[in-house]
Amino acid sequence: MPLLRRHLAVWTAAATLLLSALPALHAQTMPTLAAASDLKFAIEEVAARFEKDTGNKLRLVFGSSGNFKTQILQGAPFHLFMSADENFVYELADAGKTEDRGRTYAIGRIVIMVPPDGALKPDGQLKDLAAALKDGRLKKFAIGNPEHAPYGARGKEALQHAGLWESIEGKLVLGENISQAAQFAISGSAEGGIVAYSLALAPNFASRAKFELIPESWHKRLVQRMVLVKGAPPEARAFYQYLSTPAAQEIMVRYGFAMPKE
Repeated sequence: MPLLRRHLAVWTAAATLLLSALPALHAQTMPTLAAASDLKFAIEEVAARFEKDTGNKLRLVFGSSGNFKTQILQGAPFHLFMSADENFVYELADAGKTEDRGRTYAIGRIVIMVPPDGALKPDGQLKDLAAALKDGRLKKFAIGNPEHAPYGARGKEALQHAGLWESIEGKLVLGENISQAAQFAISGSAEGGIVAYSLALAPNFASRAKFELIPESWHKRLVQRMVLVKGAPPEARAFYQYLSTPAAQEIMVRYGFAMPKE
């Protein structure tokens, strides 16, 4: 009996260890989507609809497109990449990391976003921003880091178009990604910022801010492209295809994205 009890104890401990490891194992094997942070609210909603319609679930990770590109080049275990800039997808394809050159899934826009009772007006022509630089109302202004955040790069181009870049550069607060820049713009860390239209429309921000679109002609187009990483599992492929369905595109349009005609 003592020997039997010892065997039972060993098997019980082994079973407990296996069961405790299952959630971590599941997280490791779950298909992972690396998505630009402007997509956070839209893709969370699309993914929930996808799970409801298909029973498949994905792990969602949001951040700057440039950082994701570097991580995938270094072997990060992402299966599907949704970039805010098509050029990052092309660079991965040229490096042999992807199944093909992907496809465009949306066209983005930028806005100026300010707190409702702040010092700045939500003026898409940036005339009030120019005035605030002169009269001292502007202390800090938020954009995404232009080095690796496509929306930050487009924000820089818009400021250059308006002739404000040199005078505002010393007052900039740079977000690691555009979602962080949006938080800075309305949290008191800055008087406002240039952020993604999709974030300005999200309930989390829309109830706490005012915004206005910046003309598309002031910057390069935000052509957003996605691609499957080599070896992507079936669930990632299914989501890639699902993004072209009317159900998914209706959600994307509601968050301010224009759908590609291709």
